[in-house]
Amino acid sequence: MPLDVARKSRLSTAQWVDDAVEKRMKDALKVYAPLALLVIASIWLALSLIDPAPPSKVTFASGGSSGAYYSLAQQYAAALAENDVDVEVLETRGSVENLELLMAGKADIAFIQGGLAGEDAREELRSLAGMFHEPFWVFVRADTGAEDFGDLRSVRLSIGAEGSGTRALAIELQDDWEGEWSESARRTESGLAAAAALKAGDLDAAAFSASISAPYITDLLETPGISLLPFDRAPALARRTAALDEVTLYQGILDLQNDIPAQDIPLIASVAQLAVDKELHPAIQSLLLEASEQIHSGNSAFAQGGAFPDQDLIDLPLSSEAERYWKNGPSFLRNYFSFQVANFLDRAWVFLIPLITLLIPLVRMAPPLYRWRVRRKIYVWYSDLRELESRGRQAENDEERGKVLDELSGLQKEVGELDVPLSYTEEVYHLRSHITFVRNLVTGLYERPVDMGSPRTA
Repeated sequence: MPLDVARKSRLSTAQWVDDAVEKRMKDALKVYAPLALLVIASIWLALSLIDPAPPSKVTFASGGSSGAYYSLAQQYAAALAENDVDVEVLETRGSVENLELLMAGKADIAFIQGGLAGEDAREELRSLAGMFHEPFWVFVRADTGAEDFGDLRSVRLSIGAEGSGTRALAIELQDDWEGEWSESARRTESGLAAAAALKAGDLDAAAFSASISAPYITDLLETPGISLLPFDRAPALARRTAALDEVTLYQGILDLQNDIPAQDIPLIASVAQLAVDKELHPAIQSLLLEASEQIHSGNSAFAQGGAFPDQDLIDLPLSSEAERYWKNGPSFLRNYFSFQVANFLDRAWVFLIPLITLLIPLVRMAPPLYRWRVRRKIYVWYSDLRELESRGRQAENDEERGKVLDELSGLQKEVGELDVPLSYTEEVYHLRSHITFVRNLVTGLYERPVDMGSPRTA
């Protein structure tokens, strides 16, 4: 075969194959495209019905920039930022303002000192757990002669600024001790200012709710002429309020060599809890709970490692997400996927499972549907072919049979132009052979004279 003829033959064959593939793809699209649209519509419907995604930004009410609340809030912000959640840390005056911001919907998360929540707060807010002790320190000058908190009714006692958790707890304890408390026993100095006034002799006593790491606490513990007032009835006080706990400042814990303090000192401590708006997305709560285990689970001066977070030392209802978390730990999906993926799957599985159950039979139905659609192009001609065969058998003269033969010729031409995938070509040729069979059958029914070669009855 000449080279140019062979090349043309190969090109012709390749073009024929390309055309056949293109035709097959068109047939497949007619079946699978509606199915794909149905799948996309189903997924869109499922996504529109699942719970909303967690917010990408939340607000955390903390405390003063020099306090423990603010520092810890920054640690939570860093932990949530690793999961693409932005935390705005608000500087506040303390627990009372934090509580007000939560109740007003101006904050989503806050540290709240135990013992401050009222009935209205218990309706609107939830606790994730108690996170750490906040000892209630009461330092007194030696010349006051005070040996018990009740001895401070008429001295110059600072109990913190208005709106602070320290002041709220001090007034609650003053009420527990009953009796008349003078206005001088409710002064408003706080923090470093109160410590300085106490050392200068402008105050007889000062109360603080603060971490042992606060510099003025360490300074006052080491200052001659100033002593830390013990709470000998700390166990009784702890039983009276759910979010208070009895703690002990152990001898020598600050300085073993110099024996500071010189003896064990019983104290009362509020427990700072991480409070949230009850509508805060469960996924954000879960992130906060994960972070809390890393931030608060270590040893401290007043608790052994693992004592916190504590879901019992709270005075707000425990959130349902926290209850689930402390019982079962992080979700199964969270152990294997990132926060975003785990959260999406956790929200979507309720709809995805029935959706997948529905789609499986639809997908399985597609190949038979595709085959039926292709074969239908072939089998639809058999109805016409049977009708023509019936008319040819019933024809009473050659004119009627000639009309049937003309229609069979037209049918043969149309079938020859039929467009089907290569894998169904055999069935097209079967149809064409059947048309030929019917043509021969009808032709054989002609009556022809022997000498003239005219049609004769078969």
